[in-house]
Amino acid sequence: MDIPTHLKHKPIIGVKDYDDGDAQALSIGFAQWENETDDISAKIFRYNDRWSPQSEEMPLHRVIDLSILIIASFLDQQTSSITDLGEIVVDKEHLNKIKEYYQDNEENLKKRIKELNRIIDLFLNKTLISPINPSVP
Repeated sequence: MDIPTHLKHKPIIGVKDYDDGDAQALSIGFAQWENETDDISAKIFRYNDRWSPQSEEMPLHRVIDLSILIIASFLDQQTSSITDLGEIVVDKEHLNKIKEYYQDNEENLKKRIKELNRIIDLFLNKTLISPINPSVP
């Protein structure tokens, strides 16, 4: 499915045909909440017979912070924070549910985590990436 360009969020770069349940496209573009600024946000476009108003949009730093929290949650959680975010265990009784989710989805999650690691390494090493073919360093 194409990335919608007629909505308030204005895509700059995106993933069409994302097809993850009702999430049909991903985008980084101009935020919908500020029409007169250059705020950049990430958007997950949901589609159920039409583009859903329940689509999520977040500032980029929050998306990165969530990624940090997700990876930290897959590690055996200690009683203290293991990241600069200062994460805490809120519900010790259900903490094992995150580990079970990871185990049940390990192949798919590891694939995505490896890709995240690869692209972070490219970014931190300031290696140029071809915008047409991201697999070409």
